[in-house]
Amino acid sequence: MTPLLLQRLEQLEALLRDHHHWQETPPSASALASSQPFCLDTLEPLEWLQWVLIPRMRELVAARQPLPQKFAVAPYFEVALASSTPGHALILLSLAQLDALFMDDPA
Repeated sequence: MTPLLLQRLEQLEALLRDHHHWQETPPSASALASSQPFCLDTLEPLEWLQWVLIPRMRELVAARQPLPQKFAVAPYFEVALASSTPGHALILLSLAQLDALFMDDPA
């Protein structure tokens, strides 16, 4: 799953860049230290993808740490992401594809 996971993360990053959602300036350390799911109180949804999800997943892979089980972020983004957001449908599709990697039963 690791190569496909990295491919999905690269695809998501490319979508965020292509639709001008990628930011050059990181949020403050306190914003990233939020204890709320998705840093709901400190970050916008797409910021969370860029500054939390993508780097943490890459860190887990690089460190050969266990990956999350039964992981799903697409349902949150279906609600949190405005339909007028540039690239809305493609971002949701990319997230659903990412989620699918964690929902498949390997047995």
